[in-house]
Amino acid sequence: MIEKRLTKSTLVTVSHAIEQAALAVAEDGPMVVIALFQRLPYFEREREVYERIAKLAAVAVVGLVATRPPELPAGPYPVLLHESEELAREWTVAVLTPRFGAVLVAHDREEIDPGAATLEAGRVFDGDWRFRRDDALHEVLRLREALADRLPASARAAIDDVVERVRHLPATPGEGRADAAVRLLAERTDRDRATIQQLRNPVERAAPGGRHQAALTDEAGVRRWSGADGVTASGTLPVALLGVRPAPVQTLPEQTGRRTLALRNEGLITVLASVLRPTDRITRLDEDSFLLIMPALPYDDAVKLAYRVGTELAAAGERNPFLPPSATVVVAVTRDRPLPLDGIRDGLTWAVGEGIPVATLRSE
Repeated sequence: MIEKRLTKSTLVTVSHAIEQAALAVAEDGPMVVIALFQRLPYFEREREVYERIAKLAAVAVVGLVATRPPELPAGPYPVLLHESEELAREWTVAVLTPRFGAVLVAHDREEIDPGAATLEAGRVFDGDWRFRRDDALHEVLRLREALADRLPASARAAIDDVVERVRHLPATPGEGRADAAVRLLAERTDRDRATIQQLRNPVERAAPGGRHQAALTDEAGVRRWSGADGVTASGTLPVALLGVRPAPVQTLPEQTGRRTLALRNEGLITVLASVLRPTDRITRLDEDSFLLIMPALPYDDAVKLAYRVGTELAAAGERNPFLPPSATVVVAVTRDRPLPLDGIRDGLTWAVGEGIPVATLRSE
């Protein structure tokens, strides 16, 4: 299959289509279903579906990264994947019978689509899918070989039986027609989803100053965007977190002080937003601090950016008397979900107390 760039939203749509094909009633012989989920929380969302699939299939295999066998519903065989192996980065669903086949194979790029509504929905993969039996056969054979030593003999025998039956039957004429129709529907669904998302987020286009003005969001918005209120999992997309605590402003009379603080914050947001990429967000970490959230930014680049923030603030302070002359920045790169915001807050408190302008937390 020729790989192409795909977002998680597209993969969810295609995966559900393949799973529904597996659940459809058909007299086409024994069925093999193999699915690689990356992490357990993603499987939990489909637990009931795979419990039903396992009742219909000769064998159903579920692979995910874990240190010990998870509690799966009766039927599917669990396969543990190691964090470092290539299969741990795969999102794969394969369904094979003597008369039918469908397969999706995608590899995690650990990147994000800038226009996505959330971190999870925007995760980017390289891969493709086919509703063709022989393509599914090739993938089942590949996975059977890769997982053989982790499957019980009964599961291997069931897979081999289906494979042997497939080899003795020609592919069904007209498969290409169904494949083309499904591909068109999936692509248009993905395009329609992107259009709807643009209509839901007109603020960025309308706000004075463009995306920098619209980039600041509240903690609830960050929770929604980072997936804390939905289905997400630790261990996948890395996210750089930069906590920024500006030096305190001079004590002034109350009315003047409020105005000075407002002007300071406005200037700070402008400076911080100037270093953002389209994928990034800013939020208030607490009353005195800001947080930059930067998906897929490598650790070394995040540290360089922390020093750049200090340089940019110092330069802006020479032009704007309301800006603080310096700031403390704490850097971490994490794969944890939810995002470890308390660690950034604690790190800032420690760094300010120690007088350290840029501090790094233990990162992955």
